[in-house]
Amino acid sequence: MDPKCWRVKLNDGHFIPVLGFGTYAPEEVPKSKAEEATKIAIDVGFRHIDSAHLYQNEEEIGKALLEKMVDGTVKREDIFYTTKPGEELIPKDASGEVILDIVDLRDTWEALEKCKDAGLTKSIGVSNFNHKQLEMILNKPGLKYKPVCNQVECHPYLNQSKLLEFCKSKDIVVVAYSALGSHRDPIWVEKDSPYLLEDPILNVIAKKHNRNPGQIVLRYQLQRGVVVLAKSFNEKRIKENFQVFDFELTPEDMKAIDGLNRNFRYDKMLFAVDHPYYPFSEEY
Repeated sequence: MDPKCWRVKLNDGHFIPVLGFGTYAPEEVPKSKAEEATKIAIDVGFRHIDSAHLYQNEEEIGKALLEKMVDGTVKREDIFYTTKPGEELIPKDASGEVILDIVDLRDTWEALEKCKDAGLTKSIGVSNFNHKQLEMILNKPGLKYKPVCNQVECHPYLNQSKLLEFCKSKDIVVVAYSALGSHRDPIWVEKDSPYLLEDPILNVIAKKHNRNPGQIVLRYQLQRGVVVLAKSFNEKRIKENFQVFDFELTPEDMKAIDGLNRNFRYDKMLFAVDHPYYPFSEEY
């Protein structure tokens, strides 16, 4: 199936593939693994690649993309590449506490608008914004461009239904990270967090469709109108994660998966919980 068929239009006129390949990995994973996995993902059919300055793997991702362009697998215009810019990663003080600052998000947004005007990026969006923070941007005097997307943690245990409804009403696409239940990097995720893909209801639905639970949760997001990121560096899993376009969940399946929501967040970002812009204090 042609991956180009599975794209949604953003509010700036560009198109984003509905299934993306996530590239974050814990520090102990060699960065070369991201390069190898990205090449496999492109060969499989992924055309949306998600990274960030924080991941410290963009050089390797770039090598993978260049190799796949040189060998004729893809052209640059086939690839939708997402990054999250930054300077210092997570600065810490002498006692190991994260150093936080207060910056007006509207000023940051203006800087992104300038990047777009300068031709440094085609589309600009946000991540981990709640509805009040989105409204702050949307209501900003002199707003030039709306965010095209809001990338947030989203999976059956945190289905973000209210935020999704809000974003749809503003023509902002929701992009789901940790859609498979998150990596289990102890820096971000508590040890006793539940294993989403072991959920009995997901496994019953998977068995009914002759699929695995990961494919079920990815398909669930696609049918809700959510752009979804699938992260794995395992070749078999990468291939399986792309095989979500040739089956459909029933309304009963969707309702059962909706019922799994428990507003459980894997990545709580507790280091920032006292910051005035901490996004997870709001209901959505």
